Amino acid sequence: MKRMFCFLLLLLVTNSYSQNEKLTVTRLDSITITADAFVGFDGFNNCIYFKNNVLYKKIDSSILQYQNLGMGKITKVDITNPLKIIILYEEFNAVIVLDNQLNEIQKIEFSRLETPVLATAIGISGQNKLWVFNNLNQQIGLYDLNSNTYENKSIPLNESITYYQTDFNYFQWIDKQNQWFTSTIFGRIVSNGKVEVTNDLQLLPQNKILFSKDNKLFLRDRNINKLYEIEIVEKSFKNFYYKEQILSIFTDQGITNYKITIP
Repeated sequence: MKRMFCFLLLLLVTNSYSQNEKLTVTRLDSITITADAFVGFDGFNNCIYFKNNVLYKKIDSSILQYQNLGMGKITKVDITNPLKIIILYEEFNAVIVLDNQLNEIQKIEFSRLETPVLATAIGISGQNKLWVFNNLNQQIGLYDLNSNTYENKSIPLNESITYYQTDFNYFQWIDKQNQWFTSTIFGRIVSNGKVEVTNDLQLLPQNKILFSKDNKLFLRDRNINKLYEIEIVEKSFKNFYYKEQILSIFTDQGITNYKITIP
């Protein structure tokens, strides 16, 4: 019995130690900006951010901007497609579509649709469509930018969404019970299990999650249930953004980019 207890204790200590493994990063460069929120880098590596409800796009030494005073506060900016930037103005239940020069090319007023829609989550999807979470019926749907029509895809969700992330093929979200789900464009929903309670996060491919907690940054590999702490210089930061092995940390001073290798 004593041997078994010692073995279990050793196993527990070993497992705890392995979950605290460090991931090192290499500093690449920094960008000085003054912003309320950093959105990320688009497909052409342009920096997207907004301040005082004005959207900015930094291209080398030049800066483009878009402002719409009549639409209220910017709720969400999607830059998945750099040629079609999507802005959600939740207060007015509307979406603005911009081209790569931040010119307005389309305006969608969900309140004017034949089928009632209250959009509280949006994102660009494939085949010139938008992901939309309709808060009226708690369903995920697709809005066709060409035909200006909306179609529900999922069954009604049981819990409210606290975080979501989209790409061309999937709508992913975490609900108030910290359960992670994925919906396909056909409305098929898959449960991915529970995630940590965190301040900010980004869902990565291969069942991995980047998240911040107590001004520290972590990577969780859910395939092997391993936790890595990422060693960054910043002691506090507003948010972070990861794309193609580049980790960007946003602080009051601007953005610092690091090279990182995700295991």
